[in-house]
Amino acid sequence: MSADFDILTFDCYGTLIDWEGGITTAFSSLGKQIGQEISPERVLQLHARIEPEVQAESFQRYREVLDLTAARIAGELGLEIPGDLSHFLSESLSRWQPFPDTGPALESLRGAGYRLGILSNVDDDLLAGTLEHLPVNFELLVTAEQVGSYKPALGHFREAGRQIGDSSWLHVAQSFFHDVQPAVALHLPVVWINRKNESPLSAARPQAEFPDMASFAKHRVERSASVGS
Repeated sequence: MSADFDILTFDCYGTLIDWEGGITTAFSSLGKQIGQEISPERVLQLHARIEPEVQAESFQRYREVLDLTAARIAGELGLEIPGDLSHFLSESLSRWQPFPDTGPALESLRGAGYRLGILSNVDDDLLAGTLEHLPVNFELLVTAEQVGSYKPALGHFREAGRQIGDSSWLHVAQSFFHDVQPAVALHLPVVWINRKNESPLSAARPQAEFPDMASFAKHRVERSASVGS
């Protein structure tokens, strides 16, 4: 990446927030309440398949997506969710925690002068709960609720571009499917935070790849300092 940028936008869940830990913790808690052991690995396998299917059927708020996804996962696992626990997954989202490197990375990027934003596949109120776990303010927040679609559809990117205008912009994300591919399709500079050391899903290529937010932030801060010197 030869150029510096005015604003950095991030995917939230998977990049900044440990969404897999949040999901498996929620299902583990459900299992304890109904007296059945639930495999975290199997939950994540099913979630990876089912949630995109739910999102592709018709647009509905992310609370409903989570509840319907959880119900279908439970069905495939042979579990029955009691009525009073039917919202267990969506209600857990506000408790999902940042990765250990997220807070320090965001603080160093903010300290280096970058403006920060989030493009997320959630509802406004769900994101508001998550922001309480993050140590910086974001001047740009684009949600699925606002644009009426879910990434990898292009609504988030187009709305962010409208708000950002002529400022130079870099998108940063963990999900190759939801973020890297559509950003590349729009010729938007994008960095892949490849936390799980995955292989690319297609011929699309990000401008750069880092294993975590810590290494990305270190690179950006050093780059910003060299540009400013």
